[in-house]
Amino acid sequence: MPTQNIPVIETRRLILRAPETEDYPDFKATFSSYRSRFMGGPLNKYEAWMLYAAEIGHWSIRGFGMWMIHDRESDRTLGMAGGWSPAGWPEREIAWIIWPGEAGKGYALEATHAARRHLYDHMGWDGAVSYIDPKNLDSIRLAERLGAVKDHAAQTIDGNDAVYRHPAPDRLRSGQLSDGIELEINHYCDPALRPKGMPVD
Repeated sequence: MPTQNIPVIETRRLILRAPETEDYPDFKATFSSYRSRFMGGPLNKYEAWMLYAAEIGHWSIRGFGMWMIHDRESDRTLGMAGGWSPAGWPEREIAWIIWPGEAGKGYALEATHAARRHLYDHMGWDGAVSYIDPKNLDSIRLAERLGAVKDHAAQTIDGNDAVYRHPAPDRLRSGQLSDGIELEINHYCDPALRPKGMPVD
């Protein structure tokens, strides 16, 4: 799928659209940093370039992929979220990463919730998993806030990851779970209601 044909998703605070050349510096900075330690990093310059090329090429090969997350007001990039299924993945995955300076503001929750809904409603997905390093507590908390549950019976990538299974489309459409996620997102959107305490993303 050419990048110009990748759908655009809009939420209250965010715009999710195709990764472009000008987005690469933020991607490289993140994957060259300690922030990427649970996603195969930190990467050197060549490895970061190859991974970004894979992010773009994944859309052409699979017909889905990771959206670049942009702030609606400033258009700055905040991270990535979407579908991921490279060679060797047992199941299609929903994945995300937020740039280091943007963590703790609910962007990952808002973007991943919107991306999952699009994959379910417009791309025909009937479910998905997230492969998460057991030490990546922030991502585990986010998966659980999205309604995902650890699946002990699911096949892992390499035996070192935990598999979190996302709720099926029908369960998300039932209302209660989706409404709870939307309520939390609204709290992040409204400064007067923003959650206090330790930032999570």
